[in-house]
Amino acid sequence: MSLPTPLINVMDAAARKASRRLVRDFGEIEQLQVSRKGPGDFVSEADRRTEQVLYDELSKARPGFGFLMEEGGEINGESGDERWIVDPIDGTTNFLHGIPHFAISIGVERDGNLIAGVVYEPIHDELFWAENGAGSYLNRKRLRVSERSTLADSLIATGIPFGNRKGKKSFIAMLNAVMEKTSGVRRLGSASLDLAYVAAGRYEGFWETGLSPWDIAGGIVIVREAGGLVSEINGRNSMLYGTSIIATNQHIYDPFRKLLMDAVRDENLKLTE
Repeated sequence: MSLPTPLINVMDAAARKASRRLVRDFGEIEQLQVSRKGPGDFVSEADRRTEQVLYDELSKARPGFGFLMEEGGEINGESGDERWIVDPIDGTTNFLHGIPHFAISIGVERDGNLIAGVVYEPIHDELFWAENGAGSYLNRKRLRVSERSTLADSLIATGIPFGNRKGKKSFIAMLNAVMEKTSGVRRLGSASLDLAYVAAGRYEGFWETGLSPWDIAGGIVIVREAGGLVSEINGRNSMLYGTSIIATNQHIYDPFRKLLMDAVRDENLKLTE
């Protein structure tokens, strides 16, 4: 078993401190969910408060780092080449509805490359973490991606475009193809946890389009250090700032990516349509 590195310890401490009030807030939101106006306002404040704690703690530990945050935007750091990428509540809609499936996600970017990540699910006290070259872990247990080698045996996670977001037609095409060829599809509403679950072997694969960097920064290194593969659906490696992401074990990466690309091509669509 590898001990957490100093960088992981910083993220661990910040996430756990921020989660204490967040868990109390979650108890309150369960009581507020009958109100139409109250929960939305409450969750917005919970997002801001959680992000502020993360900002304060991470800044204190690494004062030279910059930030890219869901609520607070981009803040340049003194070093210029290192920054935290933070999502205070990944799974806000679940939080809003009293569903205990959400996470704090923190990634570390250095010179444009992700080098470490933490995804902390506070309700069940599950800390997924990884740093380049140090392995991937759930609390102190080493993680490895699933060894299932066929699409027919694979359980796949995804996210569904909602509201006025682009990508609905291509998503339906891909979903139809995935449902036909795999053992099932899950949509649980937190991309960072979807990635962590791929690393833990709970899913064989995950795909989604239209995500923001803070949705996935914490989970990408966790998948890779667990032996998985991560890219854009078209195979490019710029998924952090691109338009899509796919994460799988090594066995199904090629057939799964081909399945998604063929589904879109057969409907004469682009990935973002």
